[in-house]
Amino acid sequence: MTDIALSQPGAGLARGRNLGAAGIAALLLALGALWLADTVTGRQAALFLVGGALGLVLYHASFGFTSAFRVLIADRRGAGLRAQMVMLAVASVLFFPVLAAGTLFGVPVKGLVSPAGVSVVAGAFLFGIGMQLGGGCASGTLFTVGGGNTRMLVTLAAFIVGSVLGAFHLPWWQALPSLGPVSLIDGLGWPAALALNLAVFAAVAGLSVLIEKRYHGRLVTDGAAGGAAGGAGARSGGLASRLLRGPWPLVWGAVALALLNFATLALAGRPWGITSAFALWGSKALMATGVDVASWPFWQAPANAKALQAGVLEDVTSVMDFGIILGALLAAGLAGRFAPGWRLPLRSLAAAIVGGLLLGYGSRLAFGCNIGAYFSGIASGSLHGWVWIVAALAGNWIGTGLRPAFGLAVERTPRLTGC
Repeated sequence: MTDIALSQPGAGLARGRNLGAAGIAALLLALGALWLADTVTGRQAALFLVGGALGLVLYHASFGFTSAFRVLIADRRGAGLRAQMVMLAVASVLFFPVLAAGTLFGVPVKGLVSPAGVSVVAGAFLFGIGMQLGGGCASGTLFTVGGGNTRMLVTLAAFIVGSVLGAFHLPWWQALPSLGPVSLIDGLGWPAALALNLAVFAAVAGLSVLIEKRYHGRLVTDGAAGGAAGGAGARSGGLASRLLRGPWPLVWGAVALALLNFATLALAGRPWGITSAFALWGSKALMATGVDVASWPFWQAPANAKALQAGVLEDVTSVMDFGIILGALLAAGLAGRFAPGWRLPLRSLAAAIVGGLLLGYGSRLAFGCNIGAYFSGIASGSLHGWVWIVAALAGNWIGTGLRPAFGLAVERTPRLTGC
């Protein structure tokens, strides 16, 4: 979740605005898919639509990382964390045997396995602070922008700047001590690695239950814990209406995100990521002003150099990020909650800038964010994903303590606001 709630619009003009937002989003998703199929590939068009589905799921389930960590730290409520464990468990069951085989439906696939070292620890720690000051994670920044949260536009701009700075400084960080890439699938075999991961997920979920019951005497319901129902109130109507307009329980979002990540693996040959696109966008902007970013070591790596020289629409991560924004816009319109506001307190604005810079810089040092390093990293059997979450939780603890200094609330239960 983020810090600024999307207000509930009234009748008349607000209803028309939301129908218009949903219509525009649906049209852009359809036209974008057709354009990509014609000018790039059908696979790229499919990935764009997967991104749209991710944005819709994230919004309707109000599935977040930032608020889940904050509520765990400040109020000892663990429903959001338990939903993440469900997501990771489903993804791991799907990913591990496929990654061990190396192919999926005849397509070569590879997990996101990155070095586990000082760079990841420092980057994830900074990212964790940035989550709480910026008001969202990587996925949350995108889907709340699409949902009409104007403060997150500032966070996104600073996120891009921080990503470019992180790309520039990354060689220095990579020279620090590291274990190198460690794959639990390769080291233990996928059955043993999967069993170990599932045991850890169960232990984390169980520990969160014990902590919550100790502090509150009972578990909070899904609606009050961070599902959309808690913030917006349950809507009348059948299952089809709820699927279309929301809100969704957290567990629906957890399973849907795991399935869509698996679809990304099948189409792209690697799992879902977000933040590499931010470094690409910012570096391309600098390149347009005459800065020789191609000479940076980060952009001399073969895959990165190819992305820098190619068009943005040829980049899988960029196309999916655009889809997430449009999918969230579609969801906000369908839910009747698209209501941008432009009044931003000065301290909140400062927090968005500082937080965005930390998010961008930290994500480059840590080889990813809450999606690329944590979600997809752990689902890939990468040790660096586990290092990331430990360091990021420490950063979130610091960031939660810093929020009042920027005039940001430390709410005791999540609201329907974003990541």
